[in-house]
Amino acid sequence: MEPIPETPDLSAYLAADDVIDHHDPVVKETAALLAEGTHNAHEYAEAAFEYVRDAIPHSYDSGDQRVSWRASDVLEQRNGICYAKSHALTALLRSRGIPAGLCYQRLTEDDGSGPALHGLIALRLPGAGRWSRLDARGNKPGVDARFSLDVERLAFPVRPELGERDYPLVYAAPLPAVVACLRAAPSSSGILLPTALPEAS
Repeated sequence: MEPIPETPDLSAYLAADDVIDHHDPVVKETAALLAEGTHNAHEYAEAAFEYVRDAIPHSYDSGDQRVSWRASDVLEQRNGICYAKSHALTALLRSRGIPAGLCYQRLTEDDGSGPALHGLIALRLPGAGRWSRLDARGNKPGVDARFSLDVERLAFPVRPELGERDYPLVYAAPLPAVVACLRAAPSSSGILLPTALPEAS
């Protein structure tokens, strides 16, 4: 699927806010460490992706009950669900001048029940003519997401026959409903995930 930026203004995909807080020292320090040994934006982006995918466990997999939503908190606490990990990766990319934004999928259980919104990111490397989606959710048996810019290697290819879908827009800021569900949750097991994008439900 070809990601579509919600705005042609690339500066929107480099901005910092309360969630994508790449001005925070934790984000800056993590980015500096990841940049060591890399020689260009592509190598740094791959290192950042693999760090968030592998070094920050997904809360549902690890059983960690803490809820993180701000990028700096995700990196400091090393935990988060897909949304939080996407916020962290977006912040790490933006901190090194790589435009990045948030993307979403609607996923279900194997029988089509239990729809939930899943979070991932898209980035545009310098010189690239297109956006590429990446999913740093974290691998496990049956999930094998990779850093791949030409052919998508996402955690969950959608199954349209079950009502799943990819949403093409690349958002410059996290969806308010996503941030709200994280901030309101008493624990990671108590997060009430949105079921679809509001405008496409």
